[in-house]
Amino acid sequence: MKAIIPVAGVGTRLRPHTYTQPKPLLPVGGKPLIASIIDQLVDAGIEEFVFIIGYFGEKIKNYVEEKYPHLDTTFVHQEVRLGLGHAMHIASEAYQHSEEILIVLGDTIFEANLKELLAEPYSCLGVKKVEDPREFGVVEVGDDGFIRKVVEKPRIPKSNMALVGLYKISNVSALISALEHIIANDIRTIQEFHLTDALMHMVEIGVKISTFEVDNWYNCGKKDILLTTNAVLLRRHDNSRDTIPGFENSIIVHPVSIGENCVIKNSIVGPNVCVGDNSIMSHAIVSNSIIGSYASIEGVVLQESIIGSDASVKGLSLSLNIGENTEIDFS
Repeated sequence: MKAIIPVAGVGTRLRPHTYTQPKPLLPVGGKPLIASIIDQLVDAGIEEFVFIIGYFGEKIKNYVEEKYPHLDTTFVHQEVRLGLGHAMHIASEAYQHSEEILIVLGDTIFEANLKELLAEPYSCLGVKKVEDPREFGVVEVGDDGFIRKVVEKPRIPKSNMALVGLYKISNVSALISALEHIIANDIRTIQEFHLTDALMHMVEIGVKISTFEVDNWYNCGKKDILLTTNAVLLRRHDNSRDTIPGFENSIIVHPVSIGENCVIKNSIVGPNVCVGDNSIMSHAIVSNSIIGSYASIEGVVLQESIIGSDASVKGLSLSLNIGENTEIDFS
């Protein structure tokens, strides 16, 4: 089994953080987003990886090679971003001889029994019921339990089963042929070559594809979902109580992840806070937030915030002498 991880996107919805860092390397739950994905796949027994890189691709390549030297890795550069179908097409030489592949989007965290998914005899797409499926790829399942239709961002959805960015493909040659079909015939949806169109072509020529419902799924393309995912991962791996040292006159409310060489004093940190290495925090209250490395936080109350690396945030210092029955609003 070989894992294909497309990570060529720009991450425009997470500006300004992605101006200087690719989205897969943003810290979530105490480590880069892509590390959580790789670790989950390695735990399932996968050791061969193909990364489709583009925007800040060298940063991703350097990180993976440094942190995972034992893995069998291949990097394919997508010069022009024309959709996930196009990405899988240009990378096909890297996986064409594989019996099976697992495609996992590089900005998606999911909770699922991967070993159960990998044991499925047919190609299988990860799905989850959503309230508004118009922003996702959507599948329709027939009475026989197999997919009969796959549609990308339908205007009038006939199903609420959304694709979660997890695809197990057992018939690799059929996928490659379907990708070649949509490229050769210029079959695009919303101006891009989508993997959903290739999957639909596979269904049309008789390939059986089933579904696999995941327990939870977090598409980390927006700030609020990134923060939610950070909280989920911190709770999932909360072994920090024994490893985080005490800090001067400070309270740590778990779960948190605090990097190396941090200085924290006169502060309350947590819950659901991820702090990068070498950051300084003084007279601050921080909850449900992500703080980058080498950041300086002083005299502020932060919640639901993302502070980039090397950023400095200082609050307003006041000396007040306020009498009874007084109301002051600084908002």
